[in-house]
Amino acid sequence: MEPGPGMGPGMGSGMGPGTGPGMGPGIGPGAEPQRWPAASCVLTGASRGFGRSLARLLAPRLGRGSLLVLLARSEAPLAQLATELRGSAASGLRVECVAAELSTQQGLRKAVEALRELLPSAPPGPLLVVNNAGSLGDISKSFLDLTDPAEINTYFAFNVTSALCLTTAALQAFGKRPGSSRTVVNISSLCALKPFKNWALYCSGKAARDMMFQVLALEEPDVRVLNYAPGPLDTDMQLLARTKTGDPEMRRHFQSLQESGQLIDCSVSAQKLLKLLEEDAFSSGAHVDFYDV
Repeated sequence: MEPGPGMGPGMGSGMGPGTGPGMGPGIGPGAEPQRWPAASCVLTGASRGFGRSLARLLAPRLGRGSLLVLLARSEAPLAQLATELRGSAASGLRVECVAAELSTQQGLRKAVEALRELLPSAPPGPLLVVNNAGSLGDISKSFLDLTDPAEINTYFAFNVTSALCLTTAALQAFGKRPGSSRTVVNISSLCALKPFKNWALYCSGKAARDMMFQVLALEEPDVRVLNYAPGPLDTDMQLLARTKTGDPEMRRHFQSLQESGQLIDCSVSAQKLLKLLEEDAFSSGAHVDFYDV
């Protein structure tokens, strides 16, 4: 989720070409997507919004024998999506669902154990991990209203801790395989770089995730890492932003985005992310904004 254009400067698109092997060939406008090799993909927050759109675009690209692991809190929409993808994708795509509440230790443990079970026997091709799951927190509250440690810790457990633990589990379970690339995507935001009133939790959570994945890029040069800010998406989170944000000016800004048609369809932004991955020209660890692609 993004505050939208006009709220701050566009944030750069990376510092140079990547050196990784890339996720697959690029595709031209209107062209049928070319298939990647048999790959393993892990996608959190897959049941709705940007994650659901990304899953629908990923499935037809994945070669025969690929594994797609969908994680989300809500079991019913997750299962519905999995059924849809199994029916529409090429035969041989294995879709696994993991319904887990990632803000709790029990839910996170369930998700980690699922990855440890699924990924060691995954196909030998590329690994793609997309950390999309996230939440706004209570944006009706100002900084001085955030006094409950349990509320704050639950927020960071979901938005930071789970992303770290799931990424670690995926990379360890998949392991280093000769000829297999590994790519980690963090769905970021302009809020990782710029503060906004009433969004102390969201801004600090996004900033923490960006830096966390920059450290991964530094420590593991053979892992391609991308912090992708998807732009102001037309999702339920934007509805919350324009109705629940405590600061009146911020609320009016989000309302104007919706009224002026500036919100971005999730599939459009997801397509840009796949283009970035397929071209593989970003600097590992870079923060790349939708408007810079």
